[in-house]
Amino acid sequence: MEQTLATIPLINLAIAFVPVSLVLIILACWSLPQKRTLHAIVRMLVQLLLVGYVLSYIFENDNAWVIGVLLLVMVLFSSWIALNNIESPQKSLFRSAFLAIFVSSFIVLLMITQGVLTLNPWYQPQTMVPLAGMVFANGMNSVSLCGERFFAEVNRGATYIQARNIAFKASMIPNTNALFAVGIVSLPGMMTGQILAGVSPFIAARYQIMVMCMIFASAGLASAIFLVLNRHKPINGYGN
Repeated sequence: MEQTLATIPLINLAIAFVPVSLVLIILACWSLPQKRTLHAIVRMLVQLLLVGYVLSYIFENDNAWVIGVLLLVMVLFSSWIALNNIESPQKSLFRSAFLAIFVSSFIVLLMITQGVLTLNPWYQPQTMVPLAGMVFANGMNSVSLCGERFFAEVNRGATYIQARNIAFKASMIPNTNALFAVGIVSLPGMMTGQILAGVSPFIAARYQIMVMCMIFASAGLASAIFLVLNRHKPINGYGN
């Protein structure tokens, strides 16, 4: 029997912050820094509330230019965030991070939206925006992981080839582990959401397979492109 996903009342939503508060209490009792965690929680809350209003506007207007600008902004922010864990990021690093995420995301989204889903129009916001968010986020995380590891290895005296291979392997660990765990250890976000919304588990599984291929490919391509674009950084003496 199919069911529709119930709307969560705000008072019920507040209960979700009870276990979050327990973690904050643990941080306080153990004299661990809380400022960054509190900032992250508040930022998450504000960003999601704002994005709800923004997406409502975007979905109602259904304009290709608006979608294009939104996707560009998402890529710019993901490129900037990806460099947070890399010591002293330079302008050239931002350019390479942007190109890595942009190119890899373009390839993957083109294959998925036009080859798998055959969206018409191509910018169908209810589908394009969530999928693009997944792709950008995975590209961002992979660039961050591979960049941090790559320059750490370079500073230890590794050659470009050695540092590249180590960094690429490290950046792919989360996505490779996710492939092993999906369906056994966890039911990922899209599949869980569709099942909660009443979609058949068989149909939800197909969409999740698509998503897993999408995030794995976007992560691998973004890491590879970033590493190739930075092949001359060891010579330039990054971090000096």
